[in-house]
Amino acid sequence: MGTVIGDMLPLALGVAISPIPIIAAILMLLSPKARVTSVGFLLGWLVGIVAAVTVFTLLSSILPADDPDVSHPIRGVVQLVLGLLLFVLAFGQWRKRPKAGEEAALPKWMKAIDTITFPVALGLGFLLSAVNPKNLIMAAGAGTDIGAAALPGGSIVLVIVIYTLIAASTVLVPVVGYLIAADRLRGPLDALRGWLATENAVIMAVLLLVIGVSMIGKGIGSF
Repeated sequence: MGTVIGDMLPLALGVAISPIPIIAAILMLLSPKARVTSVGFLLGWLVGIVAAVTVFTLLSSILPADDPDVSHPIRGVVQLVLGLLLFVLAFGQWRKRPKAGEEAALPKWMKAIDTITFPVALGLGFLLSAVNPKNLIMAAGAGTDIGAAALPGGSIVLVIVIYTLIAASTVLVPVVGYLIAADRLRGPLDALRGWLATENAVIMAVLLLVIGVSMIGKGIGSF
């Protein structure tokens, strides 16, 4: 189980460091309905992560049983394809980085965050975690590792819980922290939001490139 956790750790961090959902959570925490919308967003974010990695774990578990003495071409091809997709996404993010003196462009839906309700925040959190292409690729990589390890049911659940907590940590910590000490966190959260908005493209490009290299390495090792 320790090996599986080690393999999926970079993928969980890839989801956790995604700037857009962090910015969305921070904007909700700075909105008039902070406690309602932020909790809804967090719940949707958690459910989406669990759903995505569980689906790919189940799909991966139907692959041929693991045998350390033979190659695993199917798993290798899947990992190579995922790695190449991460390279493509990294290139796309790098091209989106703002030029010197240019303001970073954020999704238009963020302008309406002050007016959203709990169900909308819940759905938004789910979509950003379970349907977002970048997060789906991370979930596919983690699910491939978990399903191929042939772990007992209890261990699979534990590994998915660990993956989810790490992947959701950057949304979970600000929301819980705000619920405990709202006044102290307003200033730091606003400063963090501005920095993430400016550096969003560069952060994601570097992150996707590093994880893509790791994924391709695992894919080559499966042959």
